Amino acid sequence: MNVPRLVIAAPSSGSGKTTVATGLMAAFSERGLAVSPHKAGPDYIDPGYHALATGRPGRNLDAFMCGPELIAPLFAHGAAGCDLAVVEGVMGLYDGAAGRGELASTAQVAKLLRAPVVLVVDASSQSRSVAALVHGFASFDPQVRLGGVILNKVGSDRHEAMLREALEEAGTPVLGVLRRAPQVAAPSRHLGLVPVAERHTDALASVSALAAQVRAGCDLDALMALARTAPPLHCEAWSPRAASPAFDTLGVPPAVAGGGPGDGAPGNGAAPVIAVAGGAAFTFSYAEHVELLTAAGAEVVTFDPLRDEALPTGTTGLVIGGGFPEMYAPELSANEPLRKAVADFAAAGGPVAAECAGLLYLARSLDGKPMCGVLDADARMSERLTLGYREAVAVSDSPLAATGTRLRGHEFHRTVIEPGSGAAPAWGFTHPERRVEGFVQQGVHASYLHTHWAAEPSVALRFTRAAAAAATTATRP
Repeated sequence: MNVPRLVIAAPSSGSGKTTVATGLMAAFSERGLAVSPHKAGPDYIDPGYHALATGRPGRNLDAFMCGPELIAPLFAHGAAGCDLAVVEGVMGLYDGAAGRGELASTAQVAKLLRAPVVLVVDASSQSRSVAALVHGFASFDPQVRLGGVILNKVGSDRHEAMLREALEEAGTPVLGVLRRAPQVAAPSRHLGLVPVAERHTDALASVSALAAQVRAGCDLDALMALARTAPPLHCEAWSPRAASPAFDTLGVPPAVAGGGPGDGAPGNGAAPVIAVAGGAAFTFSYAEHVELLTAAGAEVVTFDPLRDEALPTGTTGLVIGGGFPEMYAPELSANEPLRKAVADFAAAGGPVAAECAGLLYLARSLDGKPMCGVLDADARMSERLTLGYREAVAVSDSPLAATGTRLRGHEFHRTVIEPGSGAAPAWGFTHPERRVEGFVQQGVHASYLHTHWAAEPSVALRFTRAAAAAATTATRP
């Protein structure tokens, strides 16, 4: 494929990558271009702003969780048919998985995509030194092609002139200059930006303001010309259908396997109905998860635990991903009908896959507020941030993973749950520390670990099979 593309990187976190990347996506979309948005690393929040800016799903490119070999195929899947792709980096350009060299760094993603890099530099406390900084980043790895710089938080015309003069001496093109503009900053809290789903109207206004700021301060024509210098990518686009073997080879009862979405009631030739939690409290998900479930034969239906008092009609599988239930504990607790429905579904052995926020929702309580009570555990906010990549192996059979299944994942939370694991833990972590974590009981798999199912499509297939079997059992005389 030959999609023009840019990687937006920075020397460190807090330099303005999200501001520039989201603003560029919005500005180019306003020109009528189909822009494919991507985010290096595991972050769930920035892709929500990217999706708002482009009208397309924000997609993650994480070389630790998915492996370097999947970065280009996943990119090609998301960018198919687009006029431009913009990839927002993670942390500093060369920062990656701790102790793993370049693995999962923005630099590695840029090299795997053969994409030029635009470095966003916070210039607020420097002038001529910016040239030394940029020279260091440009020369550190000759395989990373630094195509230009966007200067952020520039204080005045004179400040801009000094910065431009220094970078001209260094031979690095200045592709944009952004002045300090706190009025377009998105609000943040303990895990980063406030998700789009919690402030949709304000987020629209923020994205519009970012587009205006980027239009005024950046040379969009020069940036597009740079994007077009990216050579063709010689890889097959990832496909959820190709990643999923034939549905009827997985041991699914034929009456279920023969159907597709909308074919009738579960167990009568229809697709199993998998309900996925959404709304403001459950905003963390990777687009490929729903695509894999659908490719495996499921009908995926979204529900909002803050508002809906019942699970979707015909639900035979339940996925509760990440988010911020701690911000909505009173409202989640007040929705007693849904809490009871979830508890009854789990008690009947229905397959449930819960990650992080989902784990908290299934607990007995969260910050003293009653939750679903599926797990004999209590959760609360803490001062400690748990953050980092993990290597994990399934230590208990569940509808999500067979014992011995190996996955790489990511933890990111400021809550604790006590106890931290059940009689049958979900995962055994093998790196960076050894411990067991999570809960497997009946059909429930609940854990803090976020995983990317594209790395191991069998988990989506296995879960869909469990949901299909549940549908058949529910309708058996």
